[in-house]
Amino acid sequence: MKHILITGADGFIGSHLTEMLVSKGYQIRALSQYNSFNNWGWLENVDCQDQIDIVTGDIRDAHYCKQITKDVDIIFHLAALIAIPYSYVSPDSYVDTNIRGTLNICQAAKENGNIRVIHTSTSEVYGTAQYVPIDENHPVQPQSPYSATKIAADAMAMSFYNSFGLPVTIARPFNTYGPRQSARAVIPTIITQIANGAKKIKLGDLTPTRDFNYVDDTCRGFIDLAECDESIGQTVNIGSNFEISIGDTLNLIKEGSR
Repeated sequence: MKHILITGADGFIGSHLTEMLVSKGYQIRALSQYNSFNNWGWLENVDCQDQIDIVTGDIRDAHYCKQITKDVDIIFHLAALIAIPYSYVSPDSYVDTNIRGTLNICQAAKENGNIRVIHTSTSEVYGTAQYVPIDENHPVQPQSPYSATKIAADAMAMSFYNSFGLPVTIARPFNTYGPRQSARAVIPTIITQIANGAKKIKLGDLTPTRDFNYVDDTCRGFIDLAECDESIGQTVNIGSNFEISIGDTLNLIKEGSR
């Protein structure tokens, strides 16, 4: 039985990954960001709550990161600030959490015995596609403070592989959807408006295309990477290799709601 730490376990993807790993028999330490309400985010809703060790804290604290990474075999590092609009308002907080937080996790993994790290990136680092399908060789483009910090966090994680031999893999998921996703995302936005009886759906430009992936498939991608030694030192896109426009997505959801 492997011992696993999941940072950002209280989030959308992290909570699903926690459930999936528990179902596979792994022993899980789940990090939820500390708050004064003692709320564990989406971990409040998981059925396996009594089977996981939930800890609360902040990846911006290097000492705390060293403490929670002791005696684990694999770290799935998902903790990050992810809201693109807020990154324009408060970019410093994104630097502290996304870049310094990643540094703290990698440094702790190195000092606690070269622990395997699956670091979470995002397809946002590619910016506006220069070609499709987007592969791992596509140039990165910092089109928001958020994407800039994720590019830097990826580089920080990979530097620990190149400099110290830390077994790092960068998992770069494309557009993940499913239960617990933020209502800001396009698919929940469409579903909410339809459920509320809207006659006209407000979405903006319907022409951009996305590679949508159900959250369980994204989680399986994370686990496959952790179980594959050949992925160490690599950046790997997690996607379906199928693109669909926002307009066609809307039509599919409308058809399914009838």
